[in-house]
Amino acid sequence: MQRSETTRARRARLPWPLAPGTCRQGRWQLAEWIGFGIGIVVVLGTGSSILHTLLLPRGESSLLSRLLARLSYRLFAACSRPIRSYGGTDRLLALQGPVFLLAELVSWLTLLGFGFALILLPYLDGHVGNAIRESGSSLLTLGFQATDSAAPTAVDLAAGVAGFGVITLLIAYLPTIYGAFNRREEAVTLLESRAGDPPWGPELLARQQLVFVVDQLAALYAIWEQWAADVAETHTSYPVLVMFRSPHPLRSWIVAHLAVLDAAAIHLAVSPESAPHEARLCLRMGFTTLRGVAETLALEVNENPRPDDPIELTYDEFAQAVEDLRDYGFPMERSAEEAWPHFKGWRVNYERAAYGIADLVAAPPAPWSGPRHHFDAAPLYPRRPPHREPTRSES
Repeated sequence: MQRSETTRARRARLPWPLAPGTCRQGRWQLAEWIGFGIGIVVVLGTGSSILHTLLLPRGESSLLSRLLARLSYRLFAACSRPIRSYGGTDRLLALQGPVFLLAELVSWLTLLGFGFALILLPYLDGHVGNAIRESGSSLLTLGFQATDSAAPTAVDLAAGVAGFGVITLLIAYLPTIYGAFNRREEAVTLLESRAGDPPWGPELLARQQLVFVVDQLAALYAIWEQWAADVAETHTSYPVLVMFRSPHPLRSWIVAHLAVLDAAAIHLAVSPESAPHEARLCLRMGFTTLRGVAETLALEVNENPRPDDPIELTYDEFAQAVEDLRDYGFPMERSAEEAWPHFKGWRVNYERAAYGIADLVAAPPAPWSGPRHHFDAAPLYPRRPPHREPTRSES
């Protein structure tokens, strides 16, 4: 007993670093400063994510955005799988784009709040609750808690600027997103009268022939070349646009684009002499766009396929479409058998990318648009409107 009291007395006379309880206190202070460093990394990393998403117009996304996008696709795919009708699936998936934007905003604010709380921790004597309250108060510019000293005040100001900046940038970001969305959907809507809902390449050519405006296809191909260039710019810079669906359930930008590309490929394959040169330019810009968007979405594509590489569309499907066009009077310079290698040589450039994007976004099950893993549905062929004239009785 006497020896134990002597030991305590000796320890009490030791210098401060070795005094009783100082080891535990020192470890806690070290943890606070390690947290300080982690907080700086979190704030800078979150700032980098915001910069890449809202300010940098390039096809580069942050790790956070990629993780949220992957989670979003998987979550909505799982939720839509029990839905039996395509209309119900479309209504659910229409929420994916807005939900993703809100998830990004909440994630950024949460990470910034956590990072600034860690930075404040050493200046608040390790009071975690006070650090979180002060960080949240400053980040959301509420100002109900602050510490009256230089370093915490500087952190509070930085948090206030960061919170206000994130919300302001996102508000400015939305008009850019919706402007690009409206430009994309205008051309998709205009295609309905020419190719049906959902659009299909052979149907586009058939309707043009049935109303004797095949000569207008050159202008259509030119419009969709410009459309593809705009999509290549916007959908690689702002990948969230891929999640935004058309207002009409049976319309989709990817299905419409595929229909125009198929129409141009068929036109060049069956009528190489009379097909307008705009068809070739539309195809070139079109498959370049699809490859760029697919790469942005981390989908596998063949950047340099050979013309004789295999495709999923079968010769029988192609031959049937060509024979139907011949019956409608579409000008033909080659048989289906002669045209097949040329059509296949064009389609191999865009089929895989188009199928991958269409499956990812659960596009309407149009003919020649590949399988869907979100739902089981047979291809929906466009219904042609009845031919009506004032002098004819409708049967």
